[in-house]
Amino acid sequence: MAFIDEAKFFVKAGDGGDGCVSFRREKYVAKGGPNGGDGGKGGDVIVRTSRKIQSLIDFRFRSHFKAERGRGGQGKDMHGRKGENCIIEVPNGSMIKDDETGEILADLLHDGDTYIAAHGGDGGLGNSRFATGTNRTPRFASKGVPGEERWLRIELKLIADIGLVGLPNAGKSTLLSKLSAANPKIADYPFTTLEPQLGVLHFKFSEPVIIADIPGLIEGAHAGVGLGHNFLRHIERTRILLHIIDVSDDNFKKNFYTIEKELQAYKEELVERTRFLVLNKIDLIDPSDVPRRAKWFRDKGFEPVSLSCLTGHGIEELKQVLEDYLAEAEHPDLSSDESKDAP
Repeated sequence: MAFIDEAKFFVKAGDGGDGCVSFRREKYVAKGGPNGGDGGKGGDVIVRTSRKIQSLIDFRFRSHFKAERGRGGQGKDMHGRKGENCIIEVPNGSMIKDDETGEILADLLHDGDTYIAAHGGDGGLGNSRFATGTNRTPRFASKGVPGEERWLRIELKLIADIGLVGLPNAGKSTLLSKLSAANPKIADYPFTTLEPQLGVLHFKFSEPVIIADIPGLIEGAHAGVGLGHNFLRHIERTRILLHIIDVSDDNFKKNFYTIEKELQAYKEELVERTRFLVLNKIDLIDPSDVPRRAKWFRDKGFEPVSLSCLTGHGIEELKQVLEDYLAEAEHPDLSSDESKDAP
């Protein structure tokens, strides 16, 4: 199943039902007055988040959403039935924008959050509403109000506790498979991960957390180079960044700075986010080199975890580090900068 994180769609709320023109016609009631009922309100189009939805794949097959119109009023002062709402279920972390202006209309972060994308039209008034002392038999009623309609754009920013970043082939997908039950594509060539992958990390004494493997970034990703540009937005809402470094590569220092610069160029706040360094593939270098290479990062103010996804060495230590931190860390404000500026 493809991972879709951006889509354009059209919403049309239901029109209001028309009011009714009717008069009382009873055998023993003289001069029966107007009794036309009001029309029903049109249904709304409502966007609602659901943790069961993981991508916007459904928008590939359906891009028009229409709510039911209200029923017309009837005689005997009977009002028309309200139109059924149209519910659009989307993943947590969905941002709704006006397609024409780009204005942010809603930022739906939590399970069950809702946004009325289009309001249904009000029902028309029956002729009984227009009776006055000078016009006791109005022979007219009002039409229902048309429902709102517009084109919208939805963008998905994954909400995860832990985000895995690093150059292609650093071992992110393999680490994800070791930390969770996820089964991402793994191979010895770059860009095996073409879309964000999610996994659930279970702890012994803490609540499980969600891990997101972000496709490999390369130099210039923030400017649209490679695959990273399309998926950098998913890093914004992670509580922790795990920077995976292939320590067996002799250019590991340069590779480290490449990712750091890309994060800063995309959004400077990301380099201030809590980050843990994972030195992967220690099985490919001489054991005596591991402490020396780890010391280089310690001198930069980091406490890296050295491990081998192939042999499993260091995996349990990393889990413990993550559990200890997440147990004490507060949940960050998930609202993006652009949503905070929205009216």
